[in-house]
Amino acid sequence: MNGNYTNEQARELAELTTDIGRQLGLIVDRQGKVVLVLVGDNRSIYIPELPRTRMASGRLRGLRLLHTHLGEETLSQEDLMDMVFLRLDSVTAINVVEGFPETAQAAHLLPPNPDEKSYEIFSPVRWDRMELDLGQIVEALEDEFSRQLDARDIGTEENRVLLVSVDKTSRPVQELSLEELAELADTAGLKAAGTMIQRVRKQNPKFIMGKGKLAELEVKALQANASVIIFDQELSPTQIRNLAEITERKILDRTQLILDIFAQHATSASGKLQVEMAQLKYTLPRLVGKNRAMSRLMGGIGGRGPGETKLEIDRRRANERLTRLKNELKQVRKRRTQTRERRAKAGLPIVSLVGYTNAGKSTLLNTLTQSKVLAEDKLFATLDPTSRRIRFPQEREVVLTDTVGFIRRLPPDLKEAFRATLEELESADLLVLVCDASHPEVEEQVEAVRAILREMDLDEIPAILVLNKWDQLDEDSRETMQNVFPEGIPAVAVDRPTLEPVVNAILERLG
Repeated sequence: MNGNYTNEQARELAELTTDIGRQLGLIVDRQGKVVLVLVGDNRSIYIPELPRTRMASGRLRGLRLLHTHLGEETLSQEDLMDMVFLRLDSVTAINVVEGFPETAQAAHLLPPNPDEKSYEIFSPVRWDRMELDLGQIVEALEDEFSRQLDARDIGTEENRVLLVSVDKTSRPVQELSLEELAELADTAGLKAAGTMIQRVRKQNPKFIMGKGKLAELEVKALQANASVIIFDQELSPTQIRNLAEITERKILDRTQLILDIFAQHATSASGKLQVEMAQLKYTLPRLVGKNRAMSRLMGGIGGRGPGETKLEIDRRRANERLTRLKNELKQVRKRRTQTRERRAKAGLPIVSLVGYTNAGKSTLLNTLTQSKVLAEDKLFATLDPTSRRIRFPQEREVVLTDTVGFIRRLPPDLKEAFRATLEELESADLLVLVCDASHPEVEEQVEAVRAILREMDLDEIPAILVLNKWDQLDEDSRETMQNVFPEGIPAVAVDRPTLEPVVNAILERLG
């Protein structure tokens, strides 16, 4: 016996393969026990769902595949894909010629390495001269995986994520977008353990990327010990379903991540309503059975009777809940309109803080009003409108309102669901656009905010621009900023004295 199979196993498999004209396979655990016997056709073998006993380790499964090939074949691409997507310890193919084993070839996955290789493929050898001790090799691999992960120390497996972009835009553009995705992941309590970028003319409609690239992604996730893969692009229901069928990792897209953050941070009843509504709108088209025709098979004549399938019940309940939420949100909007009308009657001017997420709006509000609104160095820390009355010098009273941070490519359902939040802006007498002057993409962020204001027909409202985090800029950067935004007012939101020019500008614009 070598470290992979016994001579008896090899001979028996070869004999049976010839007798039935089909590929045969054994799934073997690390103690040498056969866990599963597989019967394929003459070209390939299908591996059903395997035991998940070792999946908690996040690395190799603790099972290896030994199977036969009919004729002069080496390890196929399909063999390697099975090894990758099922996280098998190794895969070995034995060529069978005229009822006898002839050659054998093995492969195993690799930990992170300078050559960025996904797996090691050994040259074919005579079946009885294979001297690889794959058990020992795999043990060493597990140790190396652990050693490298300990050295990197990036969170636990549950919160380690791999970030992926598949788009037609240039690599630098995708890199910047992934940086923002990493910030979003951090806000959600996740740690980016690696990234992968692919520039494509057109996305693969079934899997978003080709099978070969997916295998590369799976190995990268394995090497990074990431249990979640987040795509920067929105995935279609078909893509999510197909990806879930070939990988055991959790698959998310940018929209789901943002929804998760919104769910974590919404505090008021209305905020929670809006989040749930957005989640339902996203989930509804993705409540798809594996076969729409089959989902009807057990259904009653009326479609809603006792024979209704779970999938149909889920869809119906989701639609009913969505209708209820829409009605509740209408009431929220009505109450907010009444509140705004009361303020208008009181003659209090309304100043609304707007800006890209994490630009420092809540910090500015806290410093000016000395209140304790949640202000974190994270994206989307504010999700509910917060209003504070503030008395300026000359006995001037105004209402200062903080709003949800804007973000590029905010999904349409989220824009719709957060209309109630952004409706606060409609009654504003002045907008204070706060930007993070130290951010490398500050120009794009300011433009993104202005674009959303245009979309909502709010660009007619007078506005001032505050260049926040001014203390983080060197002299050259400050000069550049003042050239790009000559109308901008430098400020440091945490430092009250630096906000005096902002207060003066607000009073001046309000007249």
